[in-house]
Amino acid sequence: EVVMSLATRKDFFDCYTGIKLDEIYRSSKLVSSLTASPVQANKAIVGRNAFAHESGIHQDGVLKERTTYEIMNPATIGIVMDGIVLGKHSGRHAFKERMEQLGFDLTEEELGIAFEKFKDLADRKKTISDSDLEAIVEHEVKTVPEIFTLEKIQIYTGTNIIPTATVGVKVEDKYVEDASCGDGPVDAVFKAIEKVTGFHVELAHYSLNAISGGKDAVGEVTVKVEYNNNLYLGRGISTDILEASARAYLSAINKLVNGKREDPFTNGN
Repeated sequence: EVVMSLATRKDFFDCYTGIKLDEIYRSSKLVSSLTASPVQANKAIVGRNAFAHESGIHQDGVLKERTTYEIMNPATIGIVMDGIVLGKHSGRHAFKERMEQLGFDLTEEELGIAFEKFKDLADRKKTISDSDLEAIVEHEVKTVPEIFTLEKIQIYTGTNIIPTATVGVKVEDKYVEDASCGDGPVDAVFKAIEKVTGFHVELAHYSLNAISGGKDAVGEVTVKVEYNNNLYLGRGISTDILEASARAYLSAINKLVNGKREDPFTNGN
């Protein structure tokens, strides 16, 4: 906020910084990811609503002349905004171009993984936001090797019913499945995962954050688990928060197996 105040009102303050303004947004996302602290939607400059306009008068003014209601251009801090909407019918070329616009330099292998995850997500929701794309790269591409891969999750719960979860994972070429009951569906899922992986860990932190808006919003679950006095950070995304929870828990256990402790400066990698 200080940097952008100086940049926007340099005629008044008569000073400047050497900070690269177009890296501010991505830096904010990186810090948020490393510290497992989501940026508040109404946070100035980098919040999701910082450049959002709901009022009809405001929207009309922005369409005619952005500077009417915006004293700075979103592109200045690295927010890419264009008219391309990605969905289930979008091709690999449009997907790759959008990724490059967002600043991601992916290898062909990483691009293939990201595109596959994108198509899977596009089957679940109508429109894919940039936040969704960023989450795909952060949680599905730039991650540690998966020893345990989630193959199946099934939950049975309801009023006056003991929550039961069945989880199936792939371990190398083997498929392992088990079930467990819990105090709630999330607890049941975690206990089932501990059964199929053989690792019994202590849940130290659990948080849920909506990456995008709407009924089909992608949910991001962040967990920290403790094992032998070490903390391991895991994240998972899905339009189904129980699936996201399972992916986050498995992510933490995969880091445990790979010996990647949670570190505030390296994000456990």
